[in-house]
Amino acid sequence: MPAAFDPGPLLEVAGHQDGGRSTLVLHRPLAHPPESVWAVLTDPELLGRWAPYTADRDLGAEGPATLTTIDSESRVDLPATVSAAHAPRLLEYTWGEDRLRWELAADDGGGTRLTLAHTVHSPDWMPKVAAGWHLCLLVAEHLLDGAPIPPIVGEAAMGYGWQALADGYAELLDVAGAPGSD
Repeated sequence: MPAAFDPGPLLEVAGHQDGGRSTLVLHRPLAHPPESVWAVLTDPELLGRWAPYTADRDLGAEGPATLTTIDSESRVDLPATVSAAHAPRLLEYTWGEDRLRWELAADDGGGTRLTLAHTVHSPDWMPKVAAGWHLCLLVAEHLLDGAPIPPIVGEAAMGYGWQALADGYAELLDVAGAPGSD
């Protein structure tokens, strides 16, 4: 882990089960207005600068898309469908078999309260997903601040505190044995 890197405190999270699937709900305050946050969530060029994937088109409109996962040297195309795009407050789409729902609410200080609900296969994936989004959203915040840092994805995340984050989120979510944490 780079000496000067601090992933910061754990984010507010919750998890719930629905129809055999698990949903992680993560909250992250950002000191930027919803319109700016919307741009980093939907613009493919900006997505590739912070997220674990990029898109073949702007995600700000409903319809099919392809999300290309970025993990070190490998790239995997996954089908996606944007089912809701209501700028700048709600974006929902599939990512392979996962479902992501981003809600943006303006706060009193001119910033945004971002809420991400990410539905995955099972509860043991929630801490892993929380740790990954924690790091990705930290990179997004740097991008929004005008001080971008490279994306933290794949195996490289291990060097930025991913394991400690996954362990912390497993405890918060009361989930034992996060995948990859053995």
